[in-house]
Amino acid sequence: MSIVLSRDSRVRVMENTVTNAEKYFGQFCSLLAAYTCRTARLRDKADQLVKQLTDFANTENPELRATVRNFAQDLAKVQDYRHAEVERLETKVVSPLKLYGAHIKQTRAEIKKFKQVQKNEIKQLEKLEKLRQKSPLDRQMISQAETSVQRASADASRTTHQLEEMIDTFQKQKLKDLQKIFSDFVTIEMVFHAKAVEVYSSAFQILESYDLERDLEDFRAKMHGVYGHYNARPLKDTMPSPAVSWALTGQSTQTTIRSQRRDEEEESTEHSAEEDPVEDLRGQGQAPQQ
Repeated sequence: MSIVLSRDSRVRVMENTVTNAEKYFGQFCSLLAAYTCRTARLRDKADQLVKQLTDFANTENPELRATVRNFAQDLAKVQDYRHAEVERLETKVVSPLKLYGAHIKQTRAEIKKFKQVQKNEIKQLEKLEKLRQKSPLDRQMISQAETSVQRASADASRTTHQLEEMIDTFQKQKLKDLQKIFSDFVTIEMVFHAKAVEVYSSAFQILESYDLERDLEDFRAKMHGVYGHYNARPLKDTMPSPAVSWALTGQSTQTTIRSQRRDEEEESTEHSAEEDPVEDLRGQGQAPQQ
């Protein structure tokens, strides 16, 4: 019986390992899916801001018009980087976490099989003990019961060994995946923010170099019926550096397409936010609180 208790203790440790993975990986999946969804919404709102800035620029004097257009172009470039960030988060962070649903389900099924084998072993042991107490002289029945116990114990021992190997593999893979998923998460965020800071610095310089006095001079001249007072600064060169790791080919097209699909995406993300990604991981378990 002590061997049975020892096996039971080891299985409890293995079961707790799977339960904790189910709980916390489910919460990670839910939170990071929501994080990605909100990042996509931020991108869409910034696209709307770019459009409004461009429309506003078209109503202003040449100096301010050129400044606001150049600023809007930089803001649009940041959203292209943010769009790449969202796609990478979905592919490298959220999707791998969702895969743990099937993995955990399979592991739980193996633990359930072992528990059935363990129950059979305990049943045979109890049957042998009762037989020894009721019929201590019935050597044939006792011998048969002892043989059944030996078979049940051997089966339980073999199943325990297989389960230990499986849980060991599960734990090793879990640790590797956890390391990779969050390393990818940090890398994605670092690359985005590094590129965003670079572009925002350019946008800041554009705003800093805006010549308010020249704009006022032109405005005052127009009020007095004088036009073409001076030439505004040209639009900035928007060609990206060859060193940029995320190609921005078709930047304006990407932003336009995202703007056209904004309503559909917002409706889709609203629906996705109501769905709990933890269901992929936890079956019918409750979603973690937000």
